[in-house]
Amino acid sequence: MIKKFLCAPGPTAVPNEILAEMSKPLMHHRTPQFSQIVSENAEMLKKVFKTKNSVLTLTSSGTGAMESSITNFMSEGDKIIVLSAGKFGERFAEIGRAYKLNVIELKAEYGSDIKASEVEKALKENPDTKGVYTEYSETSTGVAFDIKNIAKVVGKTDAIFVIDGITAIGAMEFEMDEWGVDIAIAGAQKSFMIPPGLAFISYSDKAAEKMKNAKLPRYYFDLAKEKKNLEKQTTAWTPAITLFIGLNYALKMMLEEGMDNVIKRHALVAECFREAVQSIGLKLFPEVPHVRPTDAVTAVRVPDGIDGGKIPALMRDKYGVTIAGGQGSMKGKIFRLGHLGYTDKSDIVVELQAMELALKELGYKFEFGKSVYTAQKFILEKFPVPQVELSDSGD
Repeated sequence: MIKKFLCAPGPTAVPNEILAEMSKPLMHHRTPQFSQIVSENAEMLKKVFKTKNSVLTLTSSGTGAMESSITNFMSEGDKIIVLSAGKFGERFAEIGRAYKLNVIELKAEYGSDIKASEVEKALKENPDTKGVYTEYSETSTGVAFDIKNIAKVVGKTDAIFVIDGITAIGAMEFEMDEWGVDIAIAGAQKSFMIPPGLAFISYSDKAAEKMKNAKLPRYYFDLAKEKKNLEKQTTAWTPAITLFIGLNYALKMMLEEGMDNVIKRHALVAECFREAVQSIGLKLFPEVPHVRPTDAVTAVRVPDGIDGGKIPALMRDKYGVTIAGGQGSMKGKIFRLGHLGYTDKSDIVVELQAMELALKELGYKFEFGKSVYTAQKFILEKFPVPQVELSDSGD
């Protein structure tokens, strides 16, 4: 028997309580009972996004919300600036080109980011820009973009600022209204701790004005129609009912923990992973000091002489821990340790010990057990002590 642990940067592990909730008999989606769930979810999502605006829930993967952020706010030939330094920044550019937009792609190497000053320069050179599209947490590289300062730059123009926060929202600090983000996107299978199939999108009044003149075709992903239905506590189309139910439970778990505490937990877990992998001589990706790492995933360079494709395969198939390999130009060059959503202290140790076993088997030379020890020491010294009563468990 191999006990399995899902430690990828998405999809992520689902708590047993949520699985149990989703296993209950199915309800119909045009009922008062389901309307209550829709309404509760919408209000709780506002607290996660930190916004007064509606947060719409689409039955799709996150890419559906990315596409809707273009089709609902742009017209053919409109100019957009896309910040592209990884697989998912590239996806925004690809969607824009698919809808015949004029895409100005600010490209940087995988493992780099794009600074607010570069965005400001591009906007001055392209004053007719309608929107700036970017990642917050670039999952393929482990880099976090400086969304707060980029938002300040874009906010001085008529362009809308759109972020893919699919692996960031609910895991990293995010203030949609305070920072001036016009459109924000998230996905269910990341920090929200439920299976794939729901995407979330919220848009500002500034973006709503753009929507009035947008001419690109849309039908299923018509956000105006979705918003009207949300006001009636329902959905435009048949939703993924079971996922809505699971989301309701997950959001209550997150808000009970407190969003500030959720963010702090992700930051602590990420810091612990970074210290642990470096303790056995592994190098983080990216290595550039001025690039901020995301707290959703730790990207690690494959050691010289090791087959990068075999690390995730061995961890999954022999030791029961699923992580992720590299994508795009980093395929085989990095591996990615996920620590997003339903992740805490014990998960760190499970993931690291499987990594060490795989690396040892592949011939990497290091002090066996040191990354686990480093993590345990970090946990003892830096993790908050839970307020629980310890009692005698005798008969």
